Amino acid sequence: MSEILKSPLLWDGAVKTLQLTLYSAVIALVLAFVFGVMGTSSHLAARAAGRTYVEFFRGLPALVLMFWFFNSLPLVGFKIETLFCGVLALALNYGAYGAEVVRGSINAVPKAQFEATIALNMRPHQRMWRVLLPQAFPLMLPPFGNLLIELLKATAIVSLISISDLMFGAEKLRASTGKSVTVYLIVLVVYFVIAQVLQLLVRFLERRSQRILGRRPQRRAATAIAGTAGAGGLTGVGRTGT
Repeated sequence: MSEILKSPLLWDGAVKTLQLTLYSAVIALVLAFVFGVMGTSSHLAARAAGRTYVEFFRGLPALVLMFWFFNSLPLVGFKIETLFCGVLALALNYGAYGAEVVRGSINAVPKAQFEATIALNMRPHQRMWRVLLPQAFPLMLPPFGNLLIELLKATAIVSLISISDLMFGAEKLRASTGKSVTVYLIVLVVYFVIAQVLQLLVRFLERRSQRILGRRPQRRAATAIAGTAGAGGLTGVGRTGT
């Protein structure tokens, strides 16, 4: 096991997997916000463009999309770098899921907030960026965290176009050492550790966004409510006795 743990194939592959996850997540996040906001627009053309992107790329497997970029585009004169083929396929696919998260979170903001922006005579872009999105962002973070973990796991497919990620390095190690069980067990642990670190980051952002909006964590809020209810109950009993 020591020779596998010390192998640069494993750790260089882990770094490449992190790079793929980061690049894909950034592009997917931009696409999610652009098309998610378009999906809430009052303009029919903008809503149609948002829905078209979501339905098209959400219905395509990322693996097939990646193969199309890698094998088909060069035949028509478009040569794309191998790494970018994987990043683009994952970003387009997961950006479509993220756009639905953005759209749903914006629509979940209480209607009274939207009505208040109209009463204050705010312009549409001011309503979105100053009122609606800041309140919708905390609602987006839990599903975004799930999508980020799914994106991390989906990066394993890029090994099929010879990108030297964690799975590609694992396959080389397995072929050279013959220790399939050990290699795949270590790879499982590495993926799990990376996923937990990403999840902790998302939870930190959740707590941070709640504090910025002046909201208390749910557990503290529940404790406060319980304490208030208990105090009210005791007060009520005292008054009845009196």
